[in-house]
This record gives sequence, C-alpha cells and structure tokens, in this order.
Amino acid sequence: MPDKGTTKKVTQVGGSEPSPAAVGKEPKPFVASAESKSKAGSFRLFAILSWIVAIGVEVFAILQLKKVPINMTLLIILIAADLIFAVIGSLLWKKANRFSPASEKDKFRFFIQNQLGVIIAVIAFLPLVILIFTNKNMNGKQKSIVGVIAVIAMLIAGITGVDFNPPSQEQYAQQTSQVESLTGTNNVYWTKSGTRYHIYSDCYHINTDKTEEIFSGTVAQARELKNITELCGTCENRAAKEKEATSEPALPVAQDNQ
Repeated sequence: MPDKGTTKKVTQVGGSEPSPAAVGKEPKPFVASAESKSKAGSFRLFAILSWIVAIGVEVFAILQLKKVPINMTLLIILIAADLIFAVIGSLLWKKANRFSPASEKDKFRFFIQNQLGVIIAVIAFLPLVILIFTNKNMNGKQKSIVGVIAVIAMLIAGITGVDFNPPSQEQYAQQTSQVESLTGTNNVYWTKSGTRYHIYSDCYHINTDKTEEIFSGTVAQARELKNITELCGTCENRAAKEKEATSEPALPVAQDNQ
C-alpha cells in the first residue's frame, strides 16, 4: 500500500536524496555533508576544552595532596568536578562522531576516534587515584574514603566514554543503501522517543496517541540527531512487498485468432 500520510505534525530536518543509478551494486561511500562536518568540528572543540578543564582540575587536586592537613571536602569536590567535565567531554565527542564518522578501513584511527573518551578518563583519574593511595599525608580512613570515590568516578567516566555501537562510514553507507533500494530515496521518519527509523510516515508504530511530532530526514540525520541505528521491521517488510508487486512482469495480452 502507498504511504497514506499521517495526521501528526511532520518536521522536515533535511531533504531526501535520489537513489544511486546502479541499484544492486556496492553501497556508494558515505561522505558527511559540509554542515555535518561543521557541527562535528564544533562538538569536538567543546569536548576537547571540557577534557582540558577536567585534566586541569585533576592537577589541582594532585597539588592538594601535598598540603598538610589535606582538605578532604575540597578534594572530593575536585574529584566530582573532574568527573563532570570528563563526562561532558565524552558525550560531546561521541555526538561529534555521529555527525562525521570514521572509516572502519583504518582500524587504529577508528578505535582512537570512537574510544577516545575512555583514554581521557584514564588520564584524568588514574594518576590521581595512584597518588591518593600512596600519599603519606593521609591516614588509612582518608585514603579509603577519597580513594573509593576517585575509583568510582574513574569507572563512571570510563564507561561514559565507551562507545558500544560506534558509527562508521561503512555502516552509514549500508543503511542508506538499504533504504534507497527499497524506496528509491534516502528519506526516513522517526520520533523523539523512538528507537528505529521508518520508511512510511503512516506506520502504526509512530502514529500512536503518545506521538506529537514526527521527524523526517535522511538515514544519516536519524543517526546524527537521535542515534537511531535500525530500520523498522514492519516498514521494511511492507516496502519489500510493494517493491516486489511493482516489479512483477505484466501478463501477456491474449490475441484472438483472426
């Protein structure tokens, strides 16, 4: 069935793109748009600045360990501030990667770009943790309290920095090719709380009582803005059936013998 449309508000965040001329061949390479690269650059800049502040806070905390007596309250506050800036930096960095993903062909760069948050978390906390537990100006109780807090903060920062489903140019290209092969255009729909993008705006999964607004754009934009990585199975099956129906050869017209 053709898309009947939806009564929900549809917000267009980007235009659709034409299907590649050679259908059935390898997906065309994904290239981030100039706008996406610009946004990625801004997010990475702010991420780096946030990480610099986090490391700066760590250095200040390390200097506090040399004072006698040690201000425990201030030290805990500094650890919390270190964590906040480390997490903010990681979130911004991962968002930047969605706008301008790396290629899986360069394994080293792909790993570094997508897991840099973990590396920074170690840099921003491990030296401090080591110095806390080896500090001669703190008693056992103080080391236990501050040390445990610092270790927990490092774990939180590290887990936040991990990208468990890192974006890649190849992934974007494959997902875009899938939608284009089914519909002929690179245009999908999604909602604020949805976990999948859709081919049809009238799909019942996004036309619910809870849905107030539906967004429309390219596959890459669904990943950039909402980090949605999967196509709706209902839409995929529907599109496949429609494509099969339209591609069936017409039956020959019987002619009467004259």
